Amino acid sequence: MSRNLIVKNISHIVTPVGSNAVFGKDMEKLKIIENGAIIIEEGIIKCVGKESEILKNIDEKQYEILDCKGNAVLPGFVDSHTHFIFGGYREDEFSWRLRGDSYMSIMERGGGIVNTVNHTREASFDELYNLGKERIDTMIDFGVTTVEGKSGYGLDLDTEIKQLEVMEKLNNHSDIDVAITFMGAHATPSEYKGKEEEYVDFIIKKVLPMVKGKAEFCDVFCEKNVFSIEQSRRILEEGKKLGFKPKLHADEIVTLGGSELSGEVKAISADHLLQASDKGIEAMRDNKVVSTLLPCTAFSLKESYARGREMIDKGCAIALASDLNPGSCFTNSIPLLIALSTIYMNLSIEEVITALTLNGAAAIDRAAKIGSIEEGKMGDLIVLKYPSYKFLPYNIGVNQVKNVVKGGKVIKR
Repeated sequence: MSRNLIVKNISHIVTPVGSNAVFGKDMEKLKIIENGAIIIEEGIIKCVGKESEILKNIDEKQYEILDCKGNAVLPGFVDSHTHFIFGGYREDEFSWRLRGDSYMSIMERGGGIVNTVNHTREASFDELYNLGKERIDTMIDFGVTTVEGKSGYGLDLDTEIKQLEVMEKLNNHSDIDVAITFMGAHATPSEYKGKEEEYVDFIIKKVLPMVKGKAEFCDVFCEKNVFSIEQSRRILEEGKKLGFKPKLHADEIVTLGGSELSGEVKAISADHLLQASDKGIEAMRDNKVVSTLLPCTAFSLKESYARGREMIDKGCAIALASDLNPGSCFTNSIPLLIALSTIYMNLSIEEVITALTLNGAAAIDRAAKIGSIEEGKMGDLIVLKYPSYKFLPYNIGVNQVKNVVKGGKVIKR
């Protein structure tokens, strides 16, 4: 339930501004209000400003009070790319990778996505729901107030629907919001091996119409030996006809052209992008596609990071997300993500904050409602344990979130 809340005794309110993605060098521009306060009514931010100004005529007895005790406040984090609904684990495969086996070679041996598919098909609805709830609780602890979740560990109609309905229930019964993505084109299931075109037809003709209304987005793993440019284009264009907003896993392992395709289909976001070409970067920029980077995955796979610094310098809008999944990135650690982004990808902490808030919201088409601390937006915010946001990269790898507020309700104290 939404609350009427006053957040006060804030050292600094730190936020990007606007109702759309922030591009290029503007990502570094944050609005900072010293000695601030925030008034939230019915879950919506009514007023933001200097405490001495906005609270002087307010009867505080009519509100719940959150005293920040001189610490900094930021918008709630938006984790805009995860695969958090899955059954089973792949700890053995992680050990194989540590020995030097490649991601693709593990897939060819029956591991990877197909391994998780088997466990997810076997898991009951309640098992997946309870696992998802546990994972959401850890997200809240890290300051996430909105998360995107993908299907794609079913690769059949029944299990894809089961995953989507689990996320729908979590969205309705959890303290944070869940943006739902259909990703039946995550891999080709074993029963369609050697019949990849038939599987694409199955997705387009049978599955997409059945999951219409159960997901907001349609995503495709556009990659060599997974789904080709043409196959990805077909799925996304057919999805658009049914009302799905397009997303892509693009240019993660090889330079295939997924970044360029994201511009062509006017995708909401293109994600991973470790091997994105110069033309792909330009296509994303020119077509206002949010470039979602997943540094924890590159770290886990011991791959070079995406060219985030160059993308920003060329005018792209960057989002950052965890990519929580059971295989290539079994973590949703926001502190690790911040450390990798600042220390190894050469992003400023100001750019990282924009990427984790307003641009993360834009990557799930919600920047008009969340992602910044502005009048008229949802009262989603976090209180840090320190008076300055600059502690986020400085206190390396340590969770600094003290309080979390979602829609005016304090969900972490």
